[in-house]
Amino acid sequence: MIDFPNHSRSYDGTRHAVRFWGYDSAIEASFFVDEAALTRMQPGVPPDESGFLHAFDANRDKICAAAARVYVRGSRGSYDLGPSNF
Repeated sequence: MIDFPNHSRSYDGTRHAVRFWGYDSAIEASFFVDEAALTRMQPGVPPDESGFLHAFDANRDKICAAAARVYVRGSRGSYDLGPSNF
C-alpha cells in the first residue's frame, strides 16, 4: 500500500507539473500532477509556480487519493496525473 508521509513537493517547469513522492515500504515512487489538473481543481489559480504549489497544497488529500488509485507496486518509477484522474 502506498503512503504519502513526505509533504515535500516541488514545481517542475519542464514538465509543467508539481512533483511529489509516495512510499510503499522502502520503495519510493514519484508522482507528477500537471497544471491542467491543478487548474481544474482550483479554478482561477495563478498560472505560476507559487499558484500551482498552493493549488497542490489545497487539494493534497484529493491528489494523494488519486495517486493511490493509479499506483501499481513495482510497475514503474513515476506516475503522471492529469485532469482525467480527478
